[in-house]
Amino acid sequence: MIRLGVNVDHVATVRQARRAAVPDPVEAALLAEKAGADGITVHLREDRRHIQERDVELMRRRLGTKLNLEMAVTPAMVALAEKLRPDDACFVPEKRAELTTEGGLDVAANKQKILEAVKRLQDRGIHVSLFIDPERSQIEASKEVDAHAVEIHTGTYCNAAETEREKERDAVAAAAALAHNLGLEVHGGHGLDYDNVPPIATIPEIVELNIGHSIIARAIIVGIEQAVREMKQLLAKARG
Repeated sequence: MIRLGVNVDHVATVRQARRAAVPDPVEAALLAEKAGADGITVHLREDRRHIQERDVELMRRRLGTKLNLEMAVTPAMVALAEKLRPDDACFVPEKRAELTTEGGLDVAANKQKILEAVKRLQDRGIHVSLFIDPERSQIEASKEVDAHAVEIHTGTYCNAAETEREKERDAVAAAAALAHNLGLEVHGGHGLDYDNVPPIATIPEIVELNIGHSIIARAIIVGIEQAVREMKQLLAKARG
């Protein structure tokens, strides 16, 4: 069964728009968990535009499932992750001006820096994944820095025109197979929604998908528990 990690960042986006106390991403995370989420993902950005440290601290204490912390590869963020002790950490590229993460981490060009960061967190029992584009060089570099897993960037697939989508899905599948053969656990995420997720969910090597915006958008209409259940049902159907 493929695992579903629910990203609740954009619950915090709404809260921060008014600097209010609600909606509470911790409450949303607990409801997502109740509805069947296998984990909760949050991106603690350096500019703190949505998720705050307090959110992560509360989730770490209250969640029954695993907490996956997305973060930049910086000394400050690595030190903070050592303090917060999430179950998983996912290193992602981060630019202040971007609306959302644009593309994968360039592991191949930053191997020593990433190797040191991976080691620091994994020495503390935190499983580290690297958010990468579906490219051989990045997968091989991820293995070389001793990451536990890779999260394959599915954004290009999601944004592709209908005529190009199958080719992009095949690229994700080939990357997943290579990563699996190298002994890396394989995750996927970015841009996935209720329409485009089934072809990705059928890739056998992918054991976890992290999905946020589409679930939170759906939750505005039907509530977060129903939104999570609907996504879980789609993943189960795709896996047969």
